[in-house]
Amino acid sequence: MPAVGCRVRVPLGPRALTGCVVSHATGTPDGTTLKDVQAVLDEEPLLPAPVMELCAWVADYYLAGIGDAITAALPPGAAGRQSAFKVRRVAFVTAHGLSARGAADTGLTVKQAAALDVLAAATGLDAGEAAERGVSRAVLTRLAGLGLVGWREARVERDPFGRAVLAPPVDRPARELTPHQTAAVRAVGEQLAAGGFAVSLLHGVTGSGKTEVYLRAADLVCRAGRTVLLLVPEIALTPSVAALFRGAFGDRVAIQHSALSPGERHDQWHRIRRGDVDVVVGTRSAVFVPLTRLGLVIVDEEHDTSYKQDEAPRYHGRDVAIMRASREGAVVLLGSATPSMESYQHAVTGKYRLLTLPTRVLDRPLADVRIVNMREEYAAEGPDAVLSRALVAGIETRLMRQEQVVVVLNRRGYATSVLCRQCGDTFDCPNCSISLTVHRARNGWRARCHYCNYSMTVPKACRKCAAPYLEHVGFGTERVEEHLVQRFPSARIGRVDRDAVRRKGALTSILSRFAAGELDVLVGTQMIAKGHDFPRVTLVGVVSADVGLGMADFRAAERTFQLLTQVAGRAGRGEQPGEAVVQTLYPEHYSVQLACRQDYPAFFDRELAYRRGLRYPPIVALVNAVIRGQSLEDATEFADRLAVRLAKSPLAKSFAVLGPAPAPLTKLRGEHRAQLFLKGSNRGDMRQALRDALAALPEVKRRTVVDIDPLTVL
Repeated sequence: MPAVGCRVRVPLGPRALTGCVVSHATGTPDGTTLKDVQAVLDEEPLLPAPVMELCAWVADYYLAGIGDAITAALPPGAAGRQSAFKVRRVAFVTAHGLSARGAADTGLTVKQAAALDVLAAATGLDAGEAAERGVSRAVLTRLAGLGLVGWREARVERDPFGRAVLAPPVDRPARELTPHQTAAVRAVGEQLAAGGFAVSLLHGVTGSGKTEVYLRAADLVCRAGRTVLLLVPEIALTPSVAALFRGAFGDRVAIQHSALSPGERHDQWHRIRRGDVDVVVGTRSAVFVPLTRLGLVIVDEEHDTSYKQDEAPRYHGRDVAIMRASREGAVVLLGSATPSMESYQHAVTGKYRLLTLPTRVLDRPLADVRIVNMREEYAAEGPDAVLSRALVAGIETRLMRQEQVVVVLNRRGYATSVLCRQCGDTFDCPNCSISLTVHRARNGWRARCHYCNYSMTVPKACRKCAAPYLEHVGFGTERVEEHLVQRFPSARIGRVDRDAVRRKGALTSILSRFAAGELDVLVGTQMIAKGHDFPRVTLVGVVSADVGLGMADFRAAERTFQLLTQVAGRAGRGEQPGEAVVQTLYPEHYSVQLACRQDYPAFFDRELAYRRGLRYPPIVALVNAVIRGQSLEDATEFADRLAVRLAKSPLAKSFAVLGPAPAPLTKLRGEHRAQLFLKGSNRGDMRQALRDALAALPEVKRRTVVDIDPLTVL
């Protein structure tokens, strides 16, 4: 009988599919006929027991299918019957060839004898490698015909480190820890020595040396014979972090994220499964990697929304990492300059241990932050102003000093929409309730939806009134880059956003060039707003700092505070002091003001009072249920039926149901959407009530997307 965690081929109708054994049945239901498993693909479980148990927990907690959770944990190629390993044919000297090689008179030509010597000195060479060493394919073929050389298949390890990781620091000197860093490492060491599960929140200002604490803590764990899992929120952070750990732990480091090719991810995953790895660095999906002897789980930038999966299973990487550590008796270290409200609340109440790094390393000052009121800039420079006078002057000064600049706008594309000035028509997505974003294309302009990827060529005239008065409204990173190129033609400018780094290896290339000083200005979205350490950067500009404040989301102020604090922290991390210029239409908003002062405790107190008054997380738990329909009326009707069923639940006294109402994005990918929220202090009751209600309404269940602990309510 195949063990739990093994893959099997099973018949499903006329097809044969690959499945994973999740449990062993104790009996056969009445009236059913069981089919035999066609093949067992693994001699031992591909997914170890702790990972299988974690998948079961994820499926239960997030109301997802167990198959979705297991799929998230499997390596690329696991669903196929054939091996996903890359192999090559290599030539080797047979035993007969070795004896012939030692004989005095073999009748071999000089080239053939030399070829045997070359092959004998190597463990195996393919035809290309042999040719590079002077052994032609014809000679190999002749030797094989004589039985002196054989051919076999050898596995090729696809190594992503050459292009997916920045070059590690050369002779990185051992750094003397600050007193606060020393205290933090000591605290983690005490938790490790005590054994068992524990969680600490490392709250350190930007540039305070959190990564050095991670390295020292990881060293303690590896010396004790256990392994480390380090999660980062963005693929953009992986190259630099992986380089540091590669420099410290050598080839015992593996990386896991979606920017690797499927083959690279597959081979890295199997290195981990074989136990060849002590440290894994990856994005949220790496939480499922088959590490054994797990001793430490680090979640860097734990506040980041990128840890939340936006499709089934809708898990939060940080929370799953904590659950995994609790099951395997590991220590968790959460790190951030701007912790999530939930994590800081746990630290304040004593559920987590709070470790603080209140100063930058070498006592370097935080960046001097200047707030620019863009209403005044528009009055002085006109409504098309992109960069303020203060930011332009700052860039000019840095370019003259040969220092570097980072400009951040958390909105990609060239313009936010297309507007006809005569009739007022806008180019909206036919599938989603959103305007199309304008992008520069090779042959003009394309308008694209960032949700469903629908796109169209922007015409010369309006589709409705045929007037030639189409105007690009708003701006994104592409236009900021264009503006900088026009204003500073001699500057070397690069851009990092999802569009600019689609090509394999493009992200690492741009970041490497900027780190090496080959670029003067780096423009980008939030991908460059956190975690990066570029010592030559002395100026950071934030364009449209309040871009997220107007969203219909109770976390808008928190996200704005986090983004501004993180961005300002990119400046002044070297010997030269840093400056940040923050452009905003709402300079008086408390999230902007407190972010510029880098005063997280004051922001937490202010925001918590707001959340408490309206009963939002972290005061209570939240569940979002989105119901889809062919029309808004259909979606609303199904949502009403779900709300009525929830109200009749015996558990209904422990939570409130808000809605249903049209979702902020009423139409998405061709479907209309209504939503309702469950709000209460008992997550178990809310999940069970929703599970029971959906089970009783199968037609509604097929149309419902459930998000436990949502980070966005759009």
